[in-house]
Amino acid sequence: MFLRCASLLLLSLALGRAAEPAVVVEPPITDADRDHWAWRPLGQATVPSVKAAGRLANPVDHFIAEKLESNSLSLAPEADRRTLIRRLYFDLLGLPPSPGAVAAFEADIRPGAYVRLLDSLLASPVYGERWAQHWLDLARFAETDGFEHDKVRPNAWRYRDWLIDALNADQPYDQFVLHQLAGDAVSSTAALGTGFLLAGQDMPDINLAVERRHMVLNEMTATVGSVFLGLNVGCAQCHEHKSDPLSQADFYRLRAFFESALQFKEQKLALAGGEVSGRVMRISSKPAPTRFAVRGDFRRLGQVMKPAVPRIALGSVEHGPTSSRAGLARWMSGSRNPLFLRAAVNRLWQFHFGQPLAGTPNDMGHDGEPPTHPELLDWLAAELPRRDWSIKSMHRLLLASTTYRQASRGQGDRWARRLTGDPGNRLYSRMHRWRLDGESLRDTLLTLSGRATQRAGGPGVRPPLPREITSTLLKNQWPVSTDTEDHHRRSVYLFARRNLRYPLFELFDRPDGTASCARRKESTTAPQSLILLNSGFSLTMAKALAKRCKDGETPVGRSIRRMYGLLFQREPSREELHLAKRFLAEPSDGEVDPLTQFALALINLNEFLFVD
Repeated sequence: MFLRCASLLLLSLALGRAAEPAVVVEPPITDADRDHWAWRPLGQATVPSVKAAGRLANPVDHFIAEKLESNSLSLAPEADRRTLIRRLYFDLLGLPPSPGAVAAFEADIRPGAYVRLLDSLLASPVYGERWAQHWLDLARFAETDGFEHDKVRPNAWRYRDWLIDALNADQPYDQFVLHQLAGDAVSSTAALGTGFLLAGQDMPDINLAVERRHMVLNEMTATVGSVFLGLNVGCAQCHEHKSDPLSQADFYRLRAFFESALQFKEQKLALAGGEVSGRVMRISSKPAPTRFAVRGDFRRLGQVMKPAVPRIALGSVEHGPTSSRAGLARWMSGSRNPLFLRAAVNRLWQFHFGQPLAGTPNDMGHDGEPPTHPELLDWLAAELPRRDWSIKSMHRLLLASTTYRQASRGQGDRWARRLTGDPGNRLYSRMHRWRLDGESLRDTLLTLSGRATQRAGGPGVRPPLPREITSTLLKNQWPVSTDTEDHHRRSVYLFARRNLRYPLFELFDRPDGTASCARRKESTTAPQSLILLNSGFSLTMAKALAKRCKDGETPVGRSIRRMYGLLFQREPSREELHLAKRFLAEPSDGEVDPLTQFALALINLNEFLFVD
């Protein structure tokens, strides 16, 4: 029986090898294929003329106003200054403004006060710490391998620090991409950027090295396609794409750019501070060719594939990039490359306005959502290279717009018409409201309690975790950092483990790092309130906040006003002050003092958790 089974297995393997095609045959790309909006050349979008031009700040508003006017709608009134400064702080820094900053902004009656505030926040080193988190989601960043053993990557944090520095320096976006795809061809410092390619999951303990290599390269290729081209190329590793003109050969030609530089061992890098180790790409002395994998099976290899981009991405251009990763990056950032540019500005719009212009940022193909404002998307795409690829300049353009400065709430018949005529706010008839993500929520509580540690960079920090979680871990999977001050550093510096997310982050929808995340979900669950009311972290922060507001024998009314000023950047109303005094006058029935209980209640309010 054993011999018969063995014979059948050998026969099946032989038949499989015999069936491999000598030449890969691809379906042709038709004119109808090329007519899809994302693959057309950038249109020469002109700024439209509109009736409401007098109150508009820049061209962005003209595109928005045109669509609103065609639907008998208009832009909402400008938000008040308290709302605007709070919005800008959380958007750009992930932190609240101080009561003093709010008062100063409200008192500044000079022209250009808003733009001066915007510029000061863009110049803050805290900006990079905030905006790095958006890109880390795209990069599926973590400091462990994932899968069952989830082994630690000791120097993965170097990519995170490189990213923060690059954003703070306003590295031109074309260079930003070049360093992440081929920084090892530029300099040792730039090589740290290639940590982007190697940030995905890995399984070092897999029995077959060739299988491990196949899985890592396929995941890397799929991520590059979705992040930089907005194309879902990943499914083409096994079969022709079902709806887009992407063939298996397209996938393996794109993969061929990365094959020769994949390194599993950490590399030595000579930096200004001395030699360090880092997880980066580096050209192998014995580069391996990329072979077509029939049905995605690494055991069924066909012809050698030379580096090339997906045919549909070339548009009408007959030639693509050179065979190097640097050539790929430079081709991507060609000043009129429509896929690359549309994908870049679509993400930027999403981060500021709560939803992208084209609803599926990682998939702009036939299965994705078309843009609500195609002319605006194309105008912004052309604007990025016109502004010397400066992301901060694009921030300034979008955030200085009248569209961004709209109120998010209102009353009256006109406001009711906005809600009925634009229920999903896809026309941007008002500013969206957004809930704080887990990182901003934690950082805000640390800041307001006075416990935040302003220390930047270095290996990921492991703060204490609840016993209910640590009891489920293997030995030494979460060794608590010995420096207690590090426990209160910004969230971007917390150790990122794939198989264990920090509880507050997990409940507030942080992705797990298993795949590139273009857009976080925003759930509303009971455990979110429970962790803010009952967790050890929340209680510690509330106690520190209460102590800061009480400040010795401070009268209760002053303590309440201080807490409202810190949490909401405003004075309490007469009714709020009255109710707060009544609550604090009641005898405490537990170990937690009334002012701490009051703080716990306030941080659960929508006014604290949401940004208007």
